[in-house]
Amino acid sequence: MGSRGLLSLLLLLLNCCTSWSTQVVATPAAATPAVTKEELNSTEATPTTLRPSQSPRTPGTPRAPERSGPRPTPVTDVAALCVCDLLPAQCDVNCCCDPDCSPTDFSIFSACSIPVVTGDRQFCSQKAAFYSMNLTADPPHRDFKLVDQINPSVFCIHISNYKPALSFANPEVPDENNFNRLMGTSGGFTLSAESDGPQPTKYEVLGLKYGAPLQTAGGSSGSFLKLPSPLTSSLCTDQNPAAFLVNQAFECSRKVDIEQCEGVEALSMAHYSSPAILRVPNSTTQVSIKIQSVMYRSLNHTLTPLEGHGVLWPSLVSSGQDRLCSNVVLQVQYSMLYTATGQIQEAGLSLVLGTLSSAVSLLQQKFAIDFVQHGSKPVPLSGNPGYRVGLPLAAGLQPQKGMSGITQTANRQGQLTVLRSTGEQDCLAREGLRAPVLFGYNVQSGCQLRLTGTIPCPLLAQKMQDLLRGQAFPDYVAAFGNSRSQDVQDWVPVHFVTFPSNRKGLRVDQASLELKYLSASASRVLGIKGSCQLPVALGIEVKWTKYGSLLNPQARIVNVTAQLLSIPEPLPGPERTIVISTAVTFVDVSAPAEAGFRAPPTINARLPFSFFFPFV
Repeated sequence: MGSRGLLSLLLLLLNCCTSWSTQVVATPAAATPAVTKEELNSTEATPTTLRPSQSPRTPGTPRAPERSGPRPTPVTDVAALCVCDLLPAQCDVNCCCDPDCSPTDFSIFSACSIPVVTGDRQFCSQKAAFYSMNLTADPPHRDFKLVDQINPSVFCIHISNYKPALSFANPEVPDENNFNRLMGTSGGFTLSAESDGPQPTKYEVLGLKYGAPLQTAGGSSGSFLKLPSPLTSSLCTDQNPAAFLVNQAFECSRKVDIEQCEGVEALSMAHYSSPAILRVPNSTTQVSIKIQSVMYRSLNHTLTPLEGHGVLWPSLVSSGQDRLCSNVVLQVQYSMLYTATGQIQEAGLSLVLGTLSSAVSLLQQKFAIDFVQHGSKPVPLSGNPGYRVGLPLAAGLQPQKGMSGITQTANRQGQLTVLRSTGEQDCLAREGLRAPVLFGYNVQSGCQLRLTGTIPCPLLAQKMQDLLRGQAFPDYVAAFGNSRSQDVQDWVPVHFVTFPSNRKGLRVDQASLELKYLSASASRVLGIKGSCQLPVALGIEVKWTKYGSLLNPQARIVNVTAQLLSIPEPLPGPERTIVISTAVTFVDVSAPAEAGFRAPPTINARLPFSFFFPFV
């Protein structure tokens, strides 16, 4: 068949498809107004007119698009999608779709790093969000445009009659309302599901995932490393599996019969050291648990290290009329070393053994597990436990919905910062240059900002507040230098207070910096106009106290207050300069240490009634 015959066959197939679409889809009699859509492979808009088609088109006639049934609803809103938004609660440079960016931030952008954001390219028609910078405007601003695009590919989705195929199904999260229904449909909770086919081997390639239970050898596929924990009461439950990368610590009690202590597995040292952990699930490589340390606690709570004794078993002995059970496990601490690929490399165990008396019916036990990545550097601390002078303050944002810990940035030097003074003293020349707040160091810094009458007051106020606070001002400050993010009770909230210019007697540091005086000076230079307030100074006051022993006191932060002072809007006029300043003050609120002594003994003795007879 020649090229002319092949062309005729293609035209015949196109005519058949056009005729079939015309018979199925109802078409209005009048012509539809033209709509502008942007082609996927061009930068200019091309007008396309939708008109009815009553008969197959003849060869050489331009093809008109047909109206079809309901098109699939986009699963992703391209107007809300932003792939360059990397920093939480911060504006990313040149990211025009970042919702954290303000008009002031857009005015200093040089270009848009992501100019076009599109949805699913498999559809014949799709939405596209276009971002661009209008650098010729004063001030420069961002332009946003949402248009429809036509996919020129022949193989595209025109009509979709199976909506679930367009996206992944979101699993239903159990809560107090749907728990009973999900419990009935799932048939209960099981640790593993049996199947007729072979077990999946994806873990052997990818390694363990976060939250996956640690599987042990010597049993079925449902054998896991257990970490006893309290469930509905304070009693220990031995069915809690240890999860990968989930640091846990529990304390529970256990009912023990002193006469049967030798046969209780939960009291034996071998019960916690004998399991062999699989490097990855369903693999043949086993990791033995190595005993790193064993401490023995006597009845008077003194600890003695045990070395070279091997595995010790509970032993029942008699001490007079009392029965004692020695070598009972009191504390268990697992330490897992894993690789970057999610494989368990080493497993360590630290134990605390003790003696159980027959007078004790409930035994208190502690269990913990932590995970450490191989080759990782330790997290820098600002003290252990108290703060050390010269180290940065640990700060973070309040816990987000669904999270139970403080959100911190990886850079300890950038968690709580203030303005850094430069030689040119221009606030906009070195914008973003900030200095960390160091414990024990009182600092004062500032810069100058040139004001013109053309800038709106609300926009100027937001810009000045961003200069003082930074992009992510923290909500909490750690009370100690080693406070963990998951221990929210060890964090002190930051009290942010805003003062107008008529506030009197406000002092922010020991260098006698009076924000009231600064506000009055700025008001005299600029003049006042209206009720719009411009922030000009930020004072951070950190109160700390000495905690612990008199021989080795530890610095503990007890209160943090951020004071923002504002002045009224200046009168319109020529270009003027205003000083923006920040100050940090550390105040020691420790009570004076007083040595305590026991009270001297008192003699509470009575003399006989006739002691002085016959003289009295």
